[in-house]
Parts: sequence; structure tokens; C-alpha cells
Amino acid sequence: MLANFLHIVEMIEEFDVTIGKPYTAPLGGGLFEIRAKGKEGIGRSFYCTVKGQEIIILHSFVKKTQKTPKKELDLAKKE
Repeated sequence: MLANFLHIVEMIEEFDVTIGKPYTAPLGGGLFEIRAKGKEGIGRSFYCTVKGQEIIILHSFVKKTQKTPKKELDLAKKE
């Protein structure tokens, strides 16, 4: 999953912070998610942008359900 995550981060750096599905998705309020898959499961990392192309990873976790848990999203918004 880490290799997939790093590949997506490289694509964000090269192309745009909002490259879109299946790699990223907007969550509203300037918050985005990186959508990584691997043997371990489905990973999500929430990020925001600073000064255009610079991104800050706020929170990462491995999903265990179909929907992103509200507590994970709330935690990222606190950061």
C-alpha cells in the first residue's frame, strides 16, 4: 500500500493536487483524500493544500468499512 500511496503523491506533485478519481477525491472545505489500495486493504490519507501545490498530509488510516468513518474525517478536520 505504501508504494501505491507514494506513486499517487508523485502524481499529485507532477500534475495537480486534485488529479481526481480513482486516486484522489475532494471532501469539501479544502480537504481532499488520497485513495490507495494494497494487500493490507484500502488506505485513505486526508490532505489539504498550502500555497498552491504544497500539500500537507493530515491523517491516514486503513478502511475497514465501505464508507469513510465519520470519526476519521472529524480527526482530519481537527488537524
